[in-house]
Amino acid sequence: MSGRGKSAHPPGKIRIVAGTKRGHKIAVPETENLRPTGERVREAIFGALGPINGLRVLDLFAGTGAMGLEALSRGAADCVFVESDRVALATLRQNIQLLDFESSSRVLSIDYKVALHRLASEGKTFDLLFADPPYRMLSEVEASLQPHLSRLLVENGVLVVEGPRSSEVGLSRVPVFDRVYGDTRVTMISMGSDDQ
Repeated sequence: MSGRGKSAHPPGKIRIVAGTKRGHKIAVPETENLRPTGERVREAIFGALGPINGLRVLDLFAGTGAMGLEALSRGAADCVFVESDRVALATLRQNIQLLDFESSSRVLSIDYKVALHRLASEGKTFDLLFADPPYRMLSEVEASLQPHLSRLLVENGVLVVEGPRSSEVGLSRVPVFDRVYGDTRVTMISMGSDDQ
């Protein structure tokens, strides 16, 4: 996933860490508006998640598609990528084609709030939801996600939120994972059967 903020990588390429496309490089556009999730953080996230074979993924604020593509490489069944920035969108489509994941990918080039409403109204459900918004929008995004989580995530589905190291996820669930990697804080929320 690639949220917006200071770029963690220079323009060019970053690698898929593991799975069928391990070592393959994906493009990063020449813009300071994106900060693709680095290899170390992606490896930590997927290590904590464990096997994801056959899971359905929603990559909100997809950017370059790093998180969703990593998930597909590791065996996820399919991924919906949501991205509204034109530059990022062009790169996202290029990366999906480059890794030959067109058949397992759906791209929504719309605002994330519109996407949440559309997917919920379509009755779509996911096992994993990645949210890596612009850091300045973190609180707003969490508030927007809250009413949709029980509809979009299956029982025991997991929400993975990336934010600045000083952030705290403002959702009414206890995190099952909360770690800081450099300037990035990764928090995971599980939709357990006892959630309201």
